Amino acid sequence: MRRSFALLLLVASLTTTAPVEAKDGPGNTGGPPRGLPPFAGTVSKIDRATREMMIGNSWHPGCPVPLRDLRLLRLTYVGFDGRAHHGQLVVHRWYAEGFVHVFRRLYEEGFPIRRMRLVDHYDADDDRSMAADNTSAFNCRLRAGSSTEWSQHAYGRAIDVNTVENPFVTPTHVSPPAGVAYVDRTQQLPGMIHLHDEVWWAFRAIGWEWGGRWQGTIDYQHFSANGR
Repeated sequence: MRRSFALLLLVASLTTTAPVEAKDGPGNTGGPPRGLPPFAGTVSKIDRATREMMIGNSWHPGCPVPLRDLRLLRLTYVGFDGRAHHGQLVVHRWYAEGFVHVFRRLYEEGFPIRRMRLVDHYDADDDRSMAADNTSAFNCRLRAGSSTEWSQHAYGRAIDVNTVENPFVTPTHVSPPAGVAYVDRTQQLPGMIHLHDEVWWAFRAIGWEWGGRWQGTIDYQHFSANGR
């Protein structure tokens, strides 16, 4: 299935033209929230300026994915202020078009995102990016708690969404610290992700899995292509 999806992406154009229908779950609303401009989402190769910013920060020699296999996404999203904003993500080329469909759907659903900046604006420091409630994807770093294993973010096949409202939780630790206010998942607050909500369905439609269903250590902000 993943091989077929990758082939589809290779022949797709670098800009999106229309939303896709979800495989299951609630569908798109059919347009932007009232008063907001239409969604815009593009996919491009990493440009020179972005490449220069990434090298030595989110990417360095020895990373498991070469820069040529990454794509820069420019996406419209709804902020917590109810207005349209423009953000950027970097992901592996296999998943780039699928991501545009995901964020088109979230925009049309009016799901709020705090900010969407490349992790390089935080010197590729995951703690700083999470503390800023930043939604980001690619970052060539090791898995949390490991000294040898690459994170799924290092392959461009994972994303963290609204990191404060959806914290990383272990039996003894909450990250970022401001996420303590959101550990109680019975709350229905803006920007939070819950099982079977619009965010969960949007990522499910492209086959991605949610860290909010893990056992022991729970990563409410995290979606990945392989469930890791």
